[in-house]
Amino acid sequence: MQQNNGIDKKQMISFAVLCLILFGAMFYFQNKQMKEEELKAQQQKTEQVKNAVKQAQATNINPNVTPGAIQTANLSNKELNIEFSSLGGQVSKVQLSEYKAYNNKTDQADLPLYLINKNNSNYGFQFKDKTGKVVNTKDLVFTPSVNGNAVTMTANYNGAVIQFIYTLLPKYTLDFKVRTQGLSAVTSDNKADFIWDYNVRNLEKGRAQEQSHSEFSYAFNNYKDYDYDGRTTMDEEKETLNWIGVKQQFFSSVIEAKNGFTQSKGNQENVEEGEYLKKFNYEGFVQMTGSELNQDFTWYFMPLDLPLLKSYDKNFDEILPLGWSFIGAMNRYFFMWLYGIIASWGLSAGWVIFAMTIIVKLILSPIMYKQHKLSAMMKVIRPEIDEVNAKFKDADPMKKQQATMEVYRKAGVNQMAGCLPALVQIPIFYALFRFFPNFIDLRGQGFWFAKDLTAYDDLIKLPFKVPFLGDHLSIFALACTVVILIYTVMTSGNMQQPQQEGMPNMKVLMYIFPITFLFFLNTSASGLSWYYFVSNAINILIILVIKYVILDEKKIHAQIQANKEKPKTEGKFQKKMREMMEQAQQQQQAQEQQRKKK
Repeated sequence: MQQNNGIDKKQMISFAVLCLILFGAMFYFQNKQMKEEELKAQQQKTEQVKNAVKQAQATNINPNVTPGAIQTANLSNKELNIEFSSLGGQVSKVQLSEYKAYNNKTDQADLPLYLINKNNSNYGFQFKDKTGKVVNTKDLVFTPSVNGNAVTMTANYNGAVIQFIYTLLPKYTLDFKVRTQGLSAVTSDNKADFIWDYNVRNLEKGRAQEQSHSEFSYAFNNYKDYDYDGRTTMDEEKETLNWIGVKQQFFSSVIEAKNGFTQSKGNQENVEEGEYLKKFNYEGFVQMTGSELNQDFTWYFMPLDLPLLKSYDKNFDEILPLGWSFIGAMNRYFFMWLYGIIASWGLSAGWVIFAMTIIVKLILSPIMYKQHKLSAMMKVIRPEIDEVNAKFKDADPMKKQQATMEVYRKAGVNQMAGCLPALVQIPIFYALFRFFPNFIDLRGQGFWFAKDLTAYDDLIKLPFKVPFLGDHLSIFALACTVVILIYTVMTSGNMQQPQQEGMPNMKVLMYIFPITFLFFLNTSASGLSWYYFVSNAINILIILVIKYVILDEKKIHAQIQANKEKPKTEGKFQKKMREMMEQAQQQQQAQEQQRKKK
């Protein structure tokens, strides 16, 4: 159990000096001119039309397609700018007008944000004609016709007319209807294979973080059930998917089928560098009636904003990975709500997080008070524990442990109560781990030297890569590590050393933990590091206040003496522990007797 040993004047001075150094480093790096990252040379992708032409010619469906035959059409509103290509009749460009993408050259989010561009998305419906030849609509040349907020793409294949009708709607929605006439004379298939190849673009600063957040997401069972797949393969051949999407850190491209996709399967592959993060391939079937393909779909190119996602009433809010069960509920109904309330005061994002930390600490302060009161009680009875250790130095370890527990019981000290704050912190930590890199309101919000609180700060550049650390040092992560070390020093002063050989030294483990924490935080959202820096700094202040202002060791000593006079009733947990120890002791004695007989 941890006990509070306090800090003396030298420690307080050291803490103050460290804080001054940290804040000095913060402002130094804030004003220091950033070194421009060296960008790896990348070959420019050929123009979309030329690529599309080569692809069409390779299929032999339209071997005589020329660049002049490819046309584009455009629809736009305040949310989306969408371009359509006549080759395949598909969406060839999607820009979210109200958002920007991260620019490596300027270290700012100042680029137009495209979910689809440069031929990174390719989709179509595939079937076989009566000669057995595979036909895919993405290889056909359509003729576009624009009417208001709608584009109609019309293609002809061996006398069959195929139409794609797109209608741009509010709320990042693109209605998509497929209509055919005379297709039954060309094919005998009763279903078409929808194939979607999609390379997601790098839109955020933290490539590894965004890559880990990019995955398949889909709903089934009439929108009631949701699942995701971040692995290499996806296989849902038994379910009828209501919609299938590719989720990124803050944005998602989703296609909904009104009658569902069946026999769905897909795969994904990481891209190690360049403008793309992952390659996704999806395949699912849609039904044809009388060998005619007349189905309704809807495309959604949307930001992962929780109120927006919930407004669709299609289970889209599950796309946002806020955690399962009460972890997700904590984020949805407490942290997001609390952030919104404090942000309405006009504070910047960093100070909103600062205020959130204080409020959370106030809520948890009764638990922390009990923890430090327990620590003070254990400090008072420490001489009695030392006597037990000396008395049973060479005795059976079980007997020594029983004697130690008896001292705790008589003094009214519940050792397990000290574990409660740690247990409470675990779900809070995991909730915040999910909150900071997925809360779109924090995207692009800077604070001091961190230009985006959903990504790491990297003003300290390293000339080489360190395993598990990367090529930079996060100042927020360093600051957080330092205050955790100080907090560890303050709270581990009276921790008992292992009395048996082979037992781990808990003090050493506690000092190692903050160092390993640095590796974790260095590539995580800087908002998370800032929160835990403030949180642990407040912990230090709370310890000082409790120790020197609130707790009185004389009163605690008197309370312990009074507890010793009271008749003790053995609780269920204590009884169970005693029985387990007695049973273990009996087994040990039996083994010892057998050994002596042998």
